[in-house]
Amino acid sequence: MIINTENEEIRVWVTQIRKGIAELCVLACLREGEAYGYELLRRLKSHQFLSVTEGTLYPILNRAAESGWVALEHRASVTGPPRRYYSLTAAGFRRLNSMIAAWADIGASVEELLNKSGGI
Repeated sequence: MIINTENEEIRVWVTQIRKGIAELCVLACLREGEAYGYELLRRLKSHQFLSVTEGTLYPILNRAAESGWVALEHRASVTGPPRRYYSLTAAGFRRLNSMIAAWADIGASVEELLNKSGGI
């Protein structure tokens, strides 16, 4: 399905949805394996409509690190300054699994409502 992003009201609504699920998506990307920030941005961008900016990504990563869901390791880079690598901790995997379960429940409820009301 293609979202009509020419309609400003829909574009704003889609942006709000993406902001609401950004933490879930970032943690899901880290489930694929450790990554540094730019790599996470690329992983998210590879999925249509899930792209986020650095201004959204790094506060999520900082909160996740402070909460113990993500481990942070500084490593030297041959192509520039040191990079921060992020990886999910055991607590991060638990958090992600809880979020996935909540997302499934929300999605099922929305689908049920839309199907009842003649939507989708």
